[in-house]
Amino acid sequence: MSIEIIRPAEQTVPLIFASPHSGQHYPNDFIAASRLDPLSLRRSEDAFMDEVFASALEHGAPLLRARFARAYVDLNREAYELDPAMFEGDLPEYVNTTSVRAAAGLGTIARVVSYGEEIYRDKLTFSEAKKRIDRCYKPYHEALRGLVETTREKFGVCLLVDCHSMPSNSSESRRCKGQNDMVLGDCYGTACAPQIMERAEQVLSEMGLKVTRNDPYAGGFTTRHYSAPKDGIHVLQVEVNRALYMDEDRVARGERLPHLVQQISHFIRALVELDRKVLLDSV
Repeated sequence: MSIEIIRPAEQTVPLIFASPHSGQHYPNDFIAASRLDPLSLRRSEDAFMDEVFASALEHGAPLLRARFARAYVDLNREAYELDPAMFEGDLPEYVNTTSVRAAAGLGTIARVVSYGEEIYRDKLTFSEAKKRIDRCYKPYHEALRGLVETTREKFGVCLLVDCHSMPSNSSESRRCKGQNDMVLGDCYGTACAPQIMERAEQVLSEMGLKVTRNDPYAGGFTTRHYSAPKDGIHVLQVEVNRALYMDEDRVARGERLPHLVQQISHFIRALVELDRKVLLDSV
């Protein structure tokens, strides 16, 4: 099973939560093809984000999560966003080979892990990339699209929260002033109603967390692709500093994880309690 939708007994709110990068399944053939050890590969995960946001169910919202690893297939990219240098032979014309993300080694099939180490010993075939995209990428986005459509049909509107984590020592983090606990992304005001961003920032800041907007993460493929505020579909990307809840070196749960889970539950409740007019007024 490549994905899982964890549903409440009944969806009672127009919210959806998605965790595309918390999967921990690494196929044996992928491990064999990699020049890195399993722990090094795991450092690309948004580890435990599905656990951090699991209280979505208590608030009446479903949670979609991928079971396979981000280093295997990255769901927050276009379907075919690939670096041609990774592959034997020419790629089909429909592949996006000019993507900035793919050039950096972080396309749909990543060339490097998040801290820059090359993943593979040898070049891949396009058939291998297509197999992963067909088996993993497409089912995830079919499920996400279905959740968005059924939520909007039921409630008239939909708010998708895309759940991610960020390394505490990344170059992006160091570039910002100080250390951020959370980064909220709405593609610079285009992906969701401004009141959603304002309320999200307010409630997290009131809990003593340092929050910034769109810097250094404004939102990835999911935020851009699914958002359509004028059609009642709002998307907010949330990046959580891994130092808040885990041991980044060991990719292990930290002692502060339960506290963060409580904080995120309070955050989710605040989004649930938003006046529905906020979502509808953009329509």
